Amino acid sequence: MAGEADHRRPRWLSTDLRDGNQALIEPMDPARKHRMFELLVRMGYKEIEIGFPAASQTDFDFVRSLIETEKIPEDVTISVLTQARTDLIERTVSSLVGAHRATVHMYNATAPVFRDVVFRTDRQGTKDIAVSGTRDVMDYFAKYLDDGTVVGYEYSPEIFIDTEIDYALEVCESVMDVWEPDGDREIILNLPATIERATPNVYADQIEWMSRNLSRREHVVLSVHPHNDRGTAVASAELAVMAGADRVEGCLFGHGERTGNVDLVTLGMNLISQGVDAGIDFSDIDDIRRTVEYCGQMDVHPRHPYGGDLVYTAFSGSHQDAIKKGLTKREADVAAAGATRAPCRGPCRTCRWTRATSGAPTRPSSASTASRARAASPT
Repeated sequence: MAGEADHRRPRWLSTDLRDGNQALIEPMDPARKHRMFELLVRMGYKEIEIGFPAASQTDFDFVRSLIETEKIPEDVTISVLTQARTDLIERTVSSLVGAHRATVHMYNATAPVFRDVVFRTDRQGTKDIAVSGTRDVMDYFAKYLDDGTVVGYEYSPEIFIDTEIDYALEVCESVMDVWEPDGDREIILNLPATIERATPNVYADQIEWMSRNLSRREHVVLSVHPHNDRGTAVASAELAVMAGADRVEGCLFGHGERTGNVDLVTLGMNLISQGVDAGIDFSDIDDIRRTVEYCGQMDVHPRHPYGGDLVYTAFSGSHQDAIKKGLTKREADVAAAGATRAPCRGPCRTCRWTRATSGAPTRPSSASTASRARAASPT
């Protein structure tokens, strides 16, 4: 990436425990959910979507367990998803009693095919669903949550990418008229590529148009939620941020519905590769991968960017020769700078250097191509 816009990192939301979990062949049990949540907190994610509490007792109980056992750091905002139905909204908000910081994420589909075929309503009827749902969220905030909970609101016009853009703006404006965002109360407007159906530049154009035409823009967190149906979710997210998006929702290693959500690992590491602090700790990428594999019971592809077993492995003789010479030169450069290699913390593929302190330098590590046992809990 190039240009000043690339040096602005977005806010991140991990939806591994919601969108990622609901797409698994075998959804996570409570122990795996807790392990995933602990990983996300350890990595530095400050916004984590933890479930769909009105959809199942399992999700409701998980939300309650995190709150009641005080597992949520005070600087982490949990998010819960709900459809725009009064009974579901009440159940969702009631799950948050006692939380420090929480966002309710409400959605309804706005695209023509959903209006006509699924809900059998028109533009006005669809907008009314969004408006009445927002009022319900506010009413149940007042009923269930006290001043000890910092609450936020996120609205998604589902299937945004296929919704007439002037109508998407109209619905979002109507929602804001009810929520009334200001300097003390932001609103998150999330514009999903629910099914990726266009090239990344088209999605970025849609995001830019919305960013330029939304009123009260200074109080809006413009969020994107790209899926990977065309294999370009990472590019879509990067261009969307350049076009004005403030926030990205995704999953580690691209878990999620169908071909997956946008991959937060690739997005974050792409920023780091350009000298931009992603705000997330990827230093132990192997432990991250092992934990994701254990929790999701699915392997990360060996050629997955940054985290796969083979991404730092070369089989070509000329490539191996170049790597050997490059590592030899790096050893010499580091020695000349008065530094030494830090002891490796388990299997690693990249060099870790520190200023010389004590102890002899360790030997260079190499990429491992050994198979991984994801059935066992990672240590």
